[in-house]
Amino acid sequence: MTQQTSAPRFRTVGDGTGLSADDTFTREELQLASRNRGMPLEGLRYAVTPTGMHYLLVHFDIPEVDATSWRLDVGGLVSKPLSLSLDELRDRPAVTHTVTMECAGNGRALLNPRPLSQPWLLEAIGTADWTGTPLRGILDEAGVDSQAVEVLFTGRDRGVQGDEVQDYQRSLTLDEATRGEVLLAYEMNGEPLQPQHGYPVRLLVPGWYGMTSVKWLDRVDAISHHFDGYQMERSYRYRQSADEPGEPVELIRVRSLMVPPGIPDFMTRARLVSAGRVELIGRAWAGRLGISRVEVSADEGSSWSDAKLDARAPEFAWRRWSFEWEASAGRHTLCVRATDTEGNVQPVEQPWNIQGMGNNMAQRVEVIVE
Repeated sequence: MTQQTSAPRFRTVGDGTGLSADDTFTREELQLASRNRGMPLEGLRYAVTPTGMHYLLVHFDIPEVDATSWRLDVGGLVSKPLSLSLDELRDRPAVTHTVTMECAGNGRALLNPRPLSQPWLLEAIGTADWTGTPLRGILDEAGVDSQAVEVLFTGRDRGVQGDEVQDYQRSLTLDEATRGEVLLAYEMNGEPLQPQHGYPVRLLVPGWYGMTSVKWLDRVDAISHHFDGYQMERSYRYRQSADEPGEPVELIRVRSLMVPPGIPDFMTRARLVSAGRVELIGRAWAGRLGISRVEVSADEGSSWSDAKLDARAPEFAWRRWSFEWEASAGRHTLCVRATDTEGNVQPVEQPWNIQGMGNNMAQRVEVIVE
């Protein structure tokens, strides 16, 4: 016979449902949240995220692509335009990189006031083994002209954003595009890309936020000017108001997340933990930089203690950490923050921006210890 115990009382706000007026979401946000998904934070246990748990963001629709007739056109300012089939790309030298990818809007829903867009909490993250051929080799083969300054990437997903009909397009400077780790990727975790992850081929730019890794790739063009399309100049900018140009969102900022300990309350996700020694574990990452320190607080950031860092991870992947917490009875707010190898520390309070980009505020986890 299973023994039943009374459950602790979890904190609610507003009308008692766990929601307040500021926590309600619009139908448009719900539509976006239903189409996209985050990685459950217990997925941090895995060094490589299972494909089905990896975060997903689709801007428009998942296009229908027949890989047998699909071709990647490489043109613009090149001496030898190319039109490559999937098999021809696979015949080129193959490389696999383990890469942590994060959405630039991760954490947006935690800001106040909340920017209205895909309402990410902290789950827009994942790490995968990506296989493909280096873009630099393809550009060398095409012979990029000396007048080229950027490379423009066009995906097959098409829609309307900011009252503008558009293909999803982003560019990189020629120096960034020809870095050795940038791939034309056709496999994720040893399998062909799934349709929602950019089948048959996507761009992979390690260290940058995920919007840069254009999916369902259709064209690659060398151009002589800065591309000023919507996804470069109107979206993915750090701005305080809509009428300022802001700075471009580029490399991933330092962040650490913990696997929430114990067991969750169904509605609030507050955690129930038994008193005594509790091992806290998680992962930390910083785009192209390494992690030099991870700190944990059991008192909502009033004091911090160093966590133990595991051996160094692959260059563009997250790094595991652990911490032994002596849990005493009562309510606690656990926090974790990381420092990268250039001394950048996660903020405890996040500076606000109009699109909720680059939010790397220290994670907070509500815990009740019995």
